[in-house]
Amino acid sequence: MTIVDTPERRQLRELTRAFVTKEVLPYLNDWERAGEVPRSLHETAAKIGLLGVGFPESVGGSGGDLLDSILVTEEVIRSGGSSGLIAALFTHGIALPHMVATHDDSLIDRYVRPTLAGTMIGALAITEPDGGSDVAGIRTCARRDGDHYVVNGSKTYITSGVRSDFVTTAVCTDFPGSGALSLLVIEKGTPGFTVGRRLEKLGWHCSDTAELSFVDVRVPVTNRIGPEDTGFLAIMQQFATERLSLATQAYATAQRCVELATRWCRDRSTFGRPLASRQLVRHRLAEMHTRAEAARAYVHDVAERVAAGEPVVTEVAMAKNVAVAACDFVVDAALQLHGGFGYLRDAEVERHYRDARILGIGGGTTEIMNEIIAKGMGL
Repeated sequence: MTIVDTPERRQLRELTRAFVTKEVLPYLNDWERAGEVPRSLHETAAKIGLLGVGFPESVGGSGGDLLDSILVTEEVIRSGGSSGLIAALFTHGIALPHMVATHDDSLIDRYVRPTLAGTMIGALAITEPDGGSDVAGIRTCARRDGDHYVVNGSKTYITSGVRSDFVTTAVCTDFPGSGALSLLVIEKGTPGFTVGRRLEKLGWHCSDTAELSFVDVRVPVTNRIGPEDTGFLAIMQQFATERLSLATQAYATAQRCVELATRWCRDRSTFGRPLASRQLVRHRLAEMHTRAEAARAYVHDVAERVAAGEPVVTEVAMAKNVAVAACDFVVDAALQLHGGFGYLRDAEVERHYRDARILGIGGGTTEIMNEIIAKGMGL
């Protein structure tokens, strides 16, 4: 099964492709070297309706659902963008859903609407220096003090943490590591809240990543998302969407690299013959194409089921791992087929090779996904 094609979705693909061609491709290399994308890109994407895809119009979005968001992600990468660009421009995809789900008009008006309009940038802060995938073990604590919480702790590997205006932050509202979690919206500039440093990474160079520190940060109780101690469930409920986004980035990167490698092998000649005329090369391209298309089909199938409300936690984990494995194989083969040129920063395939490595780590590592799959098997 694949996502149902409609005239509206074809238009969405065309809109996304035109946006990438005009607003991204001429500048992406510069953003890679600068370590971030400009804030103006968020405003541009918002004006044409891309930033709000997947969010209801009632909260300032453009409408559509998970499947439409997947199509945008896929088309951005297939048009020459990158998974790093997705991480930078669409961070609100993990920063806002918890707020939207609560139907809290105050939070929606203060944070959701401005973010979907491109005038604010939000981030999600869950991971801690000694925590990793152990969400229940979060040690950043929020102690109630009248109408405020006093927050102390630190976060790391926070996507868009440098540029963000606010951070949806997971905190422990009992003793550290108790698993009693809440989500607080903490604004940049609040006394005691500092960005420790910009982290330099192997890939996703155009996506800024930060360490965050909280020292006696006073956060109004009105900035809590949902009832106290419901944060763990809220985080778990949104993981399916995040993991499917990463799976989409993986298979779309693989598809793009198949296209780049195929074009290169047709145009590049060695010993008087095009590379594509050699059986070994043709068979390698065929295997790359097969893995990318198979991953796409499975991710689409699982995404359809998630969008329909089915509880497919195991299948989401499998979709992420299948797509990441396909991507790992394809980006490696694509760079190899490009030879020495593939190793240069001038080669698009080189960027995809670097960017792909995070996809098996973010949103739950491949090993965590395997544990989820094993539990689904009754093991």
